[in-house]
Amino acid sequence: MQVQVARIGKPHGIRGEVTVQVMTDAPEERFVPGTAFVVEPERLGPLTIESARWNKDILLLGFAEVVDRNEAEELRGAKLFVDTENVDDDEDAWYEHELVGLRVLVDGQEVGKVAALNTLPAQDLLVVTAANGEEVLVPFVEQIVPEVDVEAGFIRVTPPAGLFELNSAESQSTPDDGEGER
Repeated sequence: MQVQVARIGKPHGIRGEVTVQVMTDAPEERFVPGTAFVVEPERLGPLTIESARWNKDILLLGFAEVVDRNEAEELRGAKLFVDTENVDDDEDAWYEHELVGLRVLVDGQEVGKVAALNTLPAQDLLVVTAANGEEVLVPFVEQIVPEVDVEAGFIRVTPPAGLFELNSAESQSTPDDGEGER
């Protein structure tokens, strides 16, 4: 199986470097010279890293197959994938495809299902479709998600008070129209 580790952004400079949106917890391990990626769309790949460097908080990659800005521009929006067989897995790390569809349990009660995993720089967020159909974003940190059991098909969540009610219509207060009691 292949896992997306980045999406290519805009060109940087004139020598074919590109910015990338990183979608992995270990960019220093994934983006090293010599690493080859499967690319979507397929016609743009494969791509082999020639250089990787950080410019502030943005990762810049140079590929052996791309020599100038015009070629780099053609890569905008392309997705970079690695084969999971070639990845050393951390026992406390999961891919989105492993999490989607898992039941979400709070105090033993099912409150929804995992719909997606948003990978962000600060922390990952689980997108949970609650039983009422609302979308709830759950920080994917050990304090809030202490147990993930892919084989049994669930994750156990210990959310802070109100997390599952935060975006619900019932919890939204309506502005006072001035015609209420005084």
